[in-house]
Amino acid sequence: MRRRRLEWELETRGRGRERRARVRELVTRGAGRRRPALWACSLLLLAALLSGCGGGASYQDGVFIGQSGEDDAGAYGEATVTVKDGEIADCQFVTWQKDGSVKDEEYGKINGEISNQDYYDKAQLAVVAMAQYAAQLKEVKRLRDVDAVSGATIAYDQFPEAVQAALDQAKR
Repeated sequence: MRRRRLEWELETRGRGRERRARVRELVTRGAGRRRPALWACSLLLLAALLSGCGGGASYQDGVFIGQSGEDDAGAYGEATVTVKDGEIADCQFVTWQKDGSVKDEEYGKINGEISNQDYYDKAQLAVVAMAQYAAQLKEVKRLRDVDAVSGATIAYDQFPEAVQAALDQAKR
């Protein structure tokens, strides 16, 4: 900021040679003094970032099952996470309705029939999203990197909760 002010002074007010030379000297000297501090801050920031990325959580190998809380309709999600060599190798995610039935291709039907096509389509979008969430986790290996699927926000809310419950077991 000081450098910009001095450069501005040079351009707008610096009429004499001596003044311009003095301003240039101040600008050059001021910039040189800040560089060690800038380098030190940059190195500290880099060290903090690298320590935050270093390996992450280490999990014990095995198959772990986690469950989310219930939504307003009493449905909940269940994640089965397989850990191999300390990282997520596989994930399966299903949601269960209050009556104990799995949300699958029948989800959204009433008495086995599609009575409301729009409702059925939205329900099936959620079913597809459940598989996408699990596939994304398997690919990216980090829960926070799983993206939401539009139209399936309840499943998205349940997914990280269930996966985190499974991973908490894997930490022990």
